Amino acid sequence: MLAEFDLIRRYFVSSQEASSASNGVTLGCGDDATLLVPRAGQQLAVSVDTSVVDVHFPSDAPAFAVGHRALAVALSDLAAMGASSRWCLMALTLDQRQFSDEDAAHAWLAEYARGFHTLRQQHATALVGGDVTSGALSIGVTVMGDVPVGEALTRSGAQPGDLIAVTGELGGGAGGLALWQKGERDLANPLLRRYLLPEPRLAAGVALRGLATAAMDISDGLLADLKHLREASQVGAVITLGALPLAETLESLLGREMALKAALSGGDDYELLVTLNADSLAEAQQRLAPLGLTLTVIGHCREAMGVNASDQSDLSGYAGWQHFSGDTP
Repeated sequence: MLAEFDLIRRYFVSSQEASSASNGVTLGCGDDATLLVPRAGQQLAVSVDTSVVDVHFPSDAPAFAVGHRALAVALSDLAAMGASSRWCLMALTLDQRQFSDEDAAHAWLAEYARGFHTLRQQHATALVGGDVTSGALSIGVTVMGDVPVGEALTRSGAQPGDLIAVTGELGGGAGGLALWQKGERDLANPLLRRYLLPEPRLAAGVALRGLATAAMDISDGLLADLKHLREASQVGAVITLGALPLAETLESLLGREMALKAALSGGDDYELLVTLNADSLAEAQQRLAPLGLTLTVIGHCREAMGVNASDQSDLSGYAGWQHFSGDTP
């Protein structure tokens, strides 16, 4: 295995990109800290996300997918704020026992870096620093972006009467995990791709600025994340189960009841959950159409706290993912 700094230089540092002042980086990788220049009139949005082996991704997941996914789930938080991504930091912890074979270690690192850098470049995000150490395989990614002053989307702006809507489809992440656990390994499968290669909705977040009254991404399950939004906004919600946009082939894979459970509490969808005034719906849908994304109304906000299904179905069994609960993913 290469020494720490040789590994960083080989797989993660592009000196030409990191030193380019055109992307706001005046001092990039290789020093004790990076120096960045935010754009005038913008607020800096910063988020950090940790991915741990056998918690957030399987130990035998393709290295390309591990790299892609680690960055994607962090970028999803910027999308939820309506921010454009600019920079990222990455802390990679490698298990020396897993990578005791040097050739296998380099093959894994090359694919991991390819997955990470491919997505990073798609979203014009410069890698400006980080760390590499030994221990249980995990990846910590800090992302930084900007959003015009006063235009950030937050969780706290929903009002009674606002519509509740989601981008794209739901349940694909949980469906993909179920397929992986059954032995499916073909990444051409759309459900498996939704789980291992999620796409952060950065362009959608930007498009919804000025229209969404509140927003967040769906990582722990629709109802769990809706609870965070409801509590921040101090509103209740009514959900129409029949309106949920289920991922393609999800129902045929799991059956209707389990497909609904995957959509409501499965997590790992990384779509955007938004509230908006009914008068803004058509424009919001028009803005997302060029991105190839749908915006589906799944309910509405109300004054009374709590959440109910419009058909009075029992929602109490749909808790969503919580760390430290004793559950396994």
